[in-house]
Amino acid sequence: MNEASMGKEQVKKNQLKEYLQGWVSYRIKRYWVYVIATIVALVMPWITINGNHLFLLSFDQKKLHLAGIAFDMQELYLMPFLLMLLFLGIFSVTAVGGRVWCGWACPQTIFRVIYRDMIETKLLGLRKRIKNKQKDPDMSKVENRIKYVIAVLLWSILAFIASANFLWFFVPPEDFFRYLANPMEHLTLVGILVGLALFIIFDVVFIKENFCIYICPYSRIQSVLYDDDTIMAVYDPIRGGDIYEGHGYDREKKFSKQKELLEVNENAECTTCESCVTVCPTHIDIRKGLQLECINCLECVDACTTVMGALGKPSLVQWSSEKETLRHEGKTNYFRGKVLAYFAILTIVVMALFVMGSKKEHMLLDINKSPRLYKVLSKGVVQNDYIFMFSNTDSKEHTYFFEILDNDKIIIKRPTKPFKIGAGMKKKKVVILETRETLVKDTRKDVPIPVKIRAYAVDEEEKIVVERQVVFIYPRADLIKR
Repeated sequence: MNEASMGKEQVKKNQLKEYLQGWVSYRIKRYWVYVIATIVALVMPWITINGNHLFLLSFDQKKLHLAGIAFDMQELYLMPFLLMLLFLGIFSVTAVGGRVWCGWACPQTIFRVIYRDMIETKLLGLRKRIKNKQKDPDMSKVENRIKYVIAVLLWSILAFIASANFLWFFVPPEDFFRYLANPMEHLTLVGILVGLALFIIFDVVFIKENFCIYICPYSRIQSVLYDDDTIMAVYDPIRGGDIYEGHGYDREKKFSKQKELLEVNENAECTTCESCVTVCPTHIDIRKGLQLECINCLECVDACTTVMGALGKPSLVQWSSEKETLRHEGKTNYFRGKVLAYFAILTIVVMALFVMGSKKEHMLLDINKSPRLYKVLSKGVVQNDYIFMFSNTDSKEHTYFFEILDNDKIIIKRPTKPFKIGAGMKKKKVVILETRETLVKDTRKDVPIPVKIRAYAVDEEEKIVVERQVVFIYPRADLIKR
């Protein structure tokens, strides 16, 4: 090697050392993301705008609160848009960043990190090192058994808080604690709270990452969403050497020591230190290739970066795509057709959600015709009966009334005066429409006549108004009494 080549190699090593000095591990970055996600989850249910929550799906009140606006059950046309936003969001994120949701935002992962890394390792010292997730604590020691019980008790407290936090998105906190004050009257709520908490305890303490591997359906659908440009934790077999032979899950390990690896491939850089294996929470070897169990926590990237950095070399495990790191076929294409299509559809759904949400009605009105088609009185008077169901979906009381548009021959016989409805309340009104004039002359059949009803809040007529179409049945001519 000439001096020029040696000089370039030294520059690269110096640049790498400078990078590692300022490098923050993905584990620490994930911890900060977990803190932010936890704060958001705990605080969001308490935030209200004009008395409405940021997000609340209340089965008790039969309302959906979204961005400080309360929607009644009749307005749940927004739910399909929310579901589309959820699933399309997961699909698009998976296409770009793989199973990044699992490693960076999933409650299951956050709970396991809190229990394993914070309680068992940092707080109680039950586990010796965060970087060794393969070795379980030695339960033969009495001291460790005591620590284990304490760890489970501490997590149980947090599990009940997590269970309550989940329920706050369905039962607002102000009602939740009021209901708990009378537990015998709200046994369903108490049962769900306790049952969910027990499941969280059992899941985190006993099921562990097996939930991610065997139970969670996301790992089964992710492979359908992946492509060559999806970024994930990828081992570089060209630089490190191919540790396994075969294909897929049938691949078998060839080398357990670096000496064996170098005998076959003298340029292989992998030290076979197994750091990327021992740190993996789902107990896989990233060097085996893409596996459904990988949750993109990037712990293996951290481990390899530390080991290879000490040797003055870049990590053999990168958060990259198979195209870039596995096959070295060029840079990752983040703006490919599939991703652009996902985000285009997401944009359309978000816009539709905002447009539909902006059309929130502060009054809902359902009109049903009574079973009796009409009533014929003396002197040619004809009446039709209706059931008007008014819903005040606003946050304050209003006074309502209604009128008939474009037909001055039909009048409102009942009710005769405006009426009040409290905030969030409903009121049923029996309405009688009447005519004293001859509307049509048909000797063969009854005639339906369309009538437009305009209902409004007397105190805010410009803001709160709805129009509905009803049918006034006018009897055939021989039934009219003159």
